[in-house]
Amino acid sequence: MPEIDALCKILVEEGGSDLHLSAGRPPILRKDGDIMRTEEAVLHDADIQRILTEIMPERNRQEFQENNDSDFAYEIAGYVRLRINARRDRYGMGGTLRVIPANVISADQLGLPKGIRDLCYLSKGLVVVTGPTGSGKSTTLAALIDLINETRSDHIITIEDPVEFVHNDKKCLITQREIHTHTNSFSSALRAALRQDPDIVLVGEMRDMETVEIAIETAETGHLVFGTLHTNTAINTVSRIIDTFPANRQSQIRSMLASSLKAAVCQTLCRKKGGGRVAALEILLVDGGVAALIRDGKTHQIESAMQVGAGKGMMLMNEALTKLVEQDLIEPDEAYLKAIDKDDIVNRLRKLGLPLPTAVQPLDSAPDNRKSRMGKR
Repeated sequence: MPEIDALCKILVEEGGSDLHLSAGRPPILRKDGDIMRTEEAVLHDADIQRILTEIMPERNRQEFQENNDSDFAYEIAGYVRLRINARRDRYGMGGTLRVIPANVISADQLGLPKGIRDLCYLSKGLVVVTGPTGSGKSTTLAALIDLINETRSDHIITIEDPVEFVHNDKKCLITQREIHTHTNSFSSALRAALRQDPDIVLVGEMRDMETVEIAIETAETGHLVFGTLHTNTAINTVSRIIDTFPANRQSQIRSMLASSLKAAVCQTLCRKKGGGRVAALEILLVDGGVAALIRDGKTHQIESAMQVGAGKGMMLMNEALTKLVEQDLIEPDEAYLKAIDKDDIVNRLRKLGLPLPTAVQPLDSAPDNRKSRMGKR
């Protein structure tokens, strides 16, 4: 039995999402978003080299020797599947292991709103799920693919690095390809997918201009494309895609994106009261008005369009965070921490009469103190 299996058992039994291996430290878990040190023995560089090299595919060993980084998947059959990043840092070799649930979490279990679930019934277009690393993008995409698998009869091709959630055929035919194992790059696999009779293509990460361009073209030619980006708002997603291209091409890309982009969903994971985590979702659905703003380069006006489009299922991140506080699922401090516009989230909480974050309470009480001092004078 590989040495790493014992550490994987600790990770699963403790309910952690990630396991960090770093020379000079004991194994460290992330649970419900918090870092927790285990009581295991301190690991040294030689220990980590032995543990990770034992399970690392030969291709990844060569890649690690050349680049000092490599990603691969590892599975204990019937128990757990992991995505592993091996690296070198100033202490020596290290690794980060992320748990991939053995079973796909369904859209119902995730509580995905109707506006997002309806994206599964599109015949063509581009849907982008965004958020920081570890925000649950892969989990959301897997739930959407699973819903399509249950309700449609189509050919789904996924292109991932590495393959994370394993999908079994239900009503759909599902082909899963892994970068460096089954194909050389996202762009080459995406280009080849057009010759493989797909209806739906999932691109694990739109890393470069070529991949983004082919994804948009694939969506324009009558396919439904799901992809991910590392952006922190839906509006930034639109800007990031356009800014990927040189200035002399951006007008053309805005026009293509206006016709092909159907939705941008940005998510962040929040600590849930009582343990666990819950996703806050910002939802941009591209209707005629939003498409016109993209085409005309007026992305700064999309926020106003999202507020007007609330009845269609659009939602800003601060609105989603406020609702989670109102539902007593997260603390105001957590909403404040995750909000980009801090003043706006405070104003939203105040208008609803909800508790304010600890960080702003002293400031909130300051005006009353000043008034009392002026009265004494």
